[in-house]
Amino acid sequence: MEKRTRKTNTGKNKIREFEQKTIDIARVARVMEGGRRFSFRATVVIGNKKGKVGVGVAKALSVANAVEKAYADAKKNVIEFPLESRTIPHSISNKVGASRIILMPAKEGRGLVAGGTVRIVLELAGIKDITSKILGSGNKINNARATAEALKELADSLMVGGEEQEDEKKNQKTENAKIQKSEEKTIQKSKEKVEKKVKDA
Repeated sequence: MEKRTRKTNTGKNKIREFEQKTIDIARVARVMEGGRRFSFRATVVIGNKKGKVGVGVAKALSVANAVEKAYADAKKNVIEFPLESRTIPHSISNKVGASRIILMPAKEGRGLVAGGTVRIVLELAGIKDITSKILGSGNKINNARATAEALKELADSLMVGGEEQEDEKKNQKTENAKIQKSEEKTIQKSKEKVEKKVKDA
């Protein structure tokens, strides 16, 4: 009889939630007793192109393990912002270390006017039209983190703006209700005055 072999799913063919791009791999050393110990540091950007993006950095003895760890770190640091159009609603800037990033909205069809790691982060975030400037250091890790933090600040500002609009709507409703009540009272008083005059006549 022929033995049937089961195919085990090792998870290698599993579809991941995020797309990933490795922006930097560096060989680093740590001084220890007996000499230096070498390892690899990987920087990975992940995103679903629908308003979610994250940056992760990790070290390991091999490049593959470093990339896997960086992917897991990026998943922990995923930020989400409302992607309502092809661009961002307003300009925003952020600074990490010596790197400073400025993001500015662009007209439809302008495309991604950005370079290096900034372009990768914005592309994986799902932004189609935007203009950016890199000021200060050209450090890839700081530039990627500064871009992600700028998008996070943008999401926070939009959230605060939405809450303020809701508060304004609630206040407007209460004011309208008060005005309506006062108008009803004046109408009722005028009716009572007219009825009293009719009775006296």
